[in-house]
Order: sequence, then structure tokens, then C-alpha cells
Amino acid sequence: MKTSNRFKPVLGIAALCCLMAASLPGFGQAPAPLPRLREQAEIQQQWLKLRLERVLPTLMRRHGVSMWLVICREYNEDPVFFSLVSPTVFAARRRTILVFYDRGEAQGVERLALGGGSNGGLYRVYRDPEVEGRELWGQGQWALLRKLIDERDPATIAINISHTHAFSDGLSSGEREALEQALGPKHLSRVVRAELLPLEYLSIRLPEMLPIYRQMMEIVHSLIARAFSREVITPGKTTNQDVVWWLRQQVNNMGLQTWFQPSVRVQRQGRERESQLSETEPVIIQRGDVLHTDFGITAMRLNTDTQHMGYVLREGETDVPAGIKRALSNSNRLQDLLMERMRPGRSGNEVLADTLAAMKAAGINGSVYTHPIGDHGHGAGPLIGLWDRQQGVPGRGDLLLMPNTWFSIELAARASVPEWNGQELWVGQEEDAVMDENGKMSWVLKRQTTYHLVK
Repeated sequence: MKTSNRFKPVLGIAALCCLMAASLPGFGQAPAPLPRLREQAEIQQQWLKLRLERVLPTLMRRHGVSMWLVICREYNEDPVFFSLVSPTVFAARRRTILVFYDRGEAQGVERLALGGGSNGGLYRVYRDPEVEGRELWGQGQWALLRKLIDERDPATIAINISHTHAFSDGLSSGEREALEQALGPKHLSRVVRAELLPLEYLSIRLPEMLPIYRQMMEIVHSLIARAFSREVITPGKTTNQDVVWWLRQQVNNMGLQTWFQPSVRVQRQGRERESQLSETEPVIIQRGDVLHTDFGITAMRLNTDTQHMGYVLREGETDVPAGIKRALSNSNRLQDLLMERMRPGRSGNEVLADTLAAMKAAGINGSVYTHPIGDHGHGAGPLIGLWDRQQGVPGRGDLLLMPNTWFSIELAARASVPEWNGQELWVGQEEDAVMDENGKMSWVLKRQTTYHLVK
């Protein structure tokens, strides 16, 4: 697919070798473990180097930014901070000021750190003899920044302030006041808001990240398959909360993290709709129940987000009733309709409206609330609906889809089930997908097309 200059890929063609298909384990099959912690850090450091060298300069020039300031204090870090520093950095040091100055195509983007370290040589720690010996994280640090800016005299100075996007709003009010006082009138007149710069830096994924991310998805699929099996569930005894905490414990045992509390919902013939989709109410799982889980893990500063469905076989049953199967097929069809319409240059709101129109024409009763994913679970980039806003999302839904981004394809379909006397069944699905540098959508691993069975 041809892309406009606005969406010209910022990643090299050679990196696509990391996108090759691999032999993928089936649901429940033991996945390969992630590398040991030290090796993980080495891999993450390489990702950081590539992002700073390959992605950031292109974005600064695309948005006309001469200098970008990322300023934060310990435990009050900018949302973009941890995507700009080494994996061994766990907080800003007192105050850390990262300065990115574009010296042009030939010399590239200069990266300087005022406070904190060099991040493995990826930044130059900026010092000056004139302020040496003075404290370097209070007024002395602001004086040092002013001197640096005076020397480079940038045409624009971008800071992270936004009313719309949290990822672009990391400069605290106190730090902004101190910065404005330090800059003086000349430089203050050149300050601009860098809304799209941090947003797109966070949104764009390196193809080199995909093999690790695929391993993470294999772990997620395997854990869900085990959770929705007799290994964990004994009908008439196990509660949905037992399954939730089993998932949490397994993730902890593997040295991973969850980025949100997992949920397990129980739907059952004859249950009141108000209690059908409860996430927190303890419900004893019975034969004939339909199960749903929402589950995500965090590793190597990446996040996953997955929703799968399960079914508890009744005595004598060997398969899922046809009406319940059909409900899952409807959500699969809605996934297809959505991904067919996700193309670079379209806004999230445009994709949403187009998909919902196609869904209605196909006779599906559903909703779409897909979001970007990556450095954050609900990641930077265009929203394609919210569960409670199917008419579009002002601002956040107006962003345009870009190549080299990842999405959680999150949606739901409802269908009446003949075997339940026409009672409605809700099927929520979520699976992570990739938009490659050519704008083509594909699953990171694979999607669910059959229910997990508790036999």
C-alpha cells in the first residue's frame, strides 16, 4: 500500500525480517519463557537505541521541532520518560531534564541529560565549569539549561503540554513555572506544545520488538487456556474470583506483572442480565456456563491485552451448543469488518463509523472500542470508539492511524441463543494486532475462533 509523506514509514525495510511467521503453539501448549532478566535489559537497550536514532529524528522534523525538552522529577515522571531511558532507570533522579536538539540531517539529533546518567552512552551528560560546584538540581540546574539553550539558540522549543492527550501532558505546572522563569522573554516566545511528538514516539513500534511481544502473547494464550480448563475449574466449586487469582499468581510466579486486575465474567441461562457481566461478584462456576476473561501482562516495558471466551460442558455434552458458537462467530466477523477498514491516514472516528455501518448491514448487534497498545496498555494513538461512546471520541478519536503501530482489537457482539430460550449472550473479544510499515493489519499471534472448553 502506498503511504503519503505524512505517514512515510520511519523504520527500515530490513527490520521486517523480524515479522516472519513462526511455528506458534496452540492454546494451552507450554510457551517458551522470556529471556533471563539481564538479557532482557540488553534487548531493551537496543530497542531504545534504535528508537532514539531511527524514530525520534524523523518525528522531530515532521513536526518542525528544533529542540524538545522532557522535564520531570523523581516519582512524578512524564509518561514518555520511561520510553526515553534505559531499562535500568526506574525513576528520574531528583530532577532529570532530557534535551533533544536537531542539528540537521548531517549531524543528527543531539541528546543531552541534565541530571541522571548517560543511559549507557545514549545521552551526553551536560556539565559546565561555570556552574560546577553549585547544586545542580535546583536553581543551578535551571541556569545550566538556560546556558545550553543560549548556546544552541533553537528556533522552536517544544514542551509536553496538552488538554487532549495524557501522553503529551507530562510537564507539571510547577516545573513549567520554573522553566518559564529560566527561559526569559526571548526563548519563551519560541516555546510550542509538542502534542504529536511524544504521542507518535510512544505509538510507533519497532519490528524488532515483535518476536518478544509474540512470546508474551503465547504466554497469555497458554495461561488463559489453562485457566479455562479442569486444571483450575471444578464445576460447582470454583468461583470466578478463584480463576482471577490463579491467573495473578501464575503471572507472579513467572516473574511477570499484570497491568490491570484480570476479570472473569460468568453468563448463564436464566441469570438476570444485571448480574450476567459482573466482574467482582463471586460466582460459583456451573456446567453450562459461558466464561469471559480480560487479561493482560507486562514485561520488558511492553503490555498485552486479551479477552477470550470459555464454555463449561454439561453432563453428556462433547461440544458447545450451536447458538453459543454462532455468537462467537459474530464477534469474529466484526473483527474482520474492523481490520479491513483500518488503514493509514484514516482517523479512529472514521474507522469506527465505517465499521459500525458495515456491522449493521451484516445484521450484527455489537460495539467497537479498540485502542493502541505497546509501551502502555491503553496506548498512545487513535481510539476507535469507547464502550460507552459509539458515536466517536472527540480529540482522541480524531488522530490518524499510522504504519508501524500496534492495536488491541477490542469489541463485542450480542446474540440471542436458541438453546437458552432466546436469552441474549454477550461475547467480548480482544486480541493484539500489528499494522506493519505498509499499512497491512495482521494478528500478533492468532485470534480465538473456538471456545476454551472446561470438560
